[in-house]
Amino acid sequence: MDGDLLLPGERLDDLQRCGYGIIQDPQKFCFGMDAVLLSGFARVKPDETVLDLGTGTGILPLLLKAKTEGRHFTGLEIQPESADMARRSVMYNGLEEEISIVTGDIKDAANLFGASSFDVITCNPPYMTDTHGLQNSSKARTIARHEICCTLDDVIGQTAKLLKPSGRCYYVHRPFRLVEILSKMSAAGIEPKRIQLVYPYVDKEPNMVLIEGLRGGKSRVTVEPPLIVYKAPGEYMPEIREVYGY
Repeated sequence: MDGDLLLPGERLDDLQRCGYGIIQDPQKFCFGMDAVLLSGFARVKPDETVLDLGTGTGILPLLLKAKTEGRHFTGLEIQPESADMARRSVMYNGLEEEISIVTGDIKDAANLFGASSFDVITCNPPYMTDTHGLQNSSKARTIARHEICCTLDDVIGQTAKLLKPSGRCYYVHRPFRLVEILSKMSAAGIEPKRIQLVYPYVDKEPNMVLIEGLRGGKSRVTVEPPLIVYKAPGEYMPEIREVYGY
């Protein structure tokens, strides 16, 4: 790997898809299971354009490029350091023609890209409001986990503006905010179409929810079978291995 692509403190992680790698800094923020599950839940058709809101280090554009036949993938990220890592990962994988990383604010996304610009939008947004839970001492982690730079209203409102008619969005969030999410999606003209709850173990409560929405869709939602992550500590269920790709 070219020495100028990896900075001190950073590491290159193997995505185990198409030989792709991603640059991350463990002292700041690394992608988690939620991003991987969202990449498996999202549906991207051939020749579609995709925007990932709050892309971090670019994990969703990279995984969706590896897993789908979409035409072009864009990641929007407000933190310059994370956006820079994402761009260097795109360069490392030789995907400059297929993936673009833009430094900018989610709240300004429709002005940056124009209304009705994308077929698909994905987002792994901050789960906690500014009053939920303890904020991390790392600024990058705090922004990723708490609604410091954008709120759920910002994400859904911009999604509604950015999606083409009949365009689709895909979110991963926490079940305790599910009613709020669904009601705000519907109010914005994005009808929830698919929901899947994710459980860490079969006997535990769900800790994630995956949601698909359709701009201008009719009121009809499908609740998919639950997704169980672990069979035993450190042992993934077969469905999770399929999502990861090994």
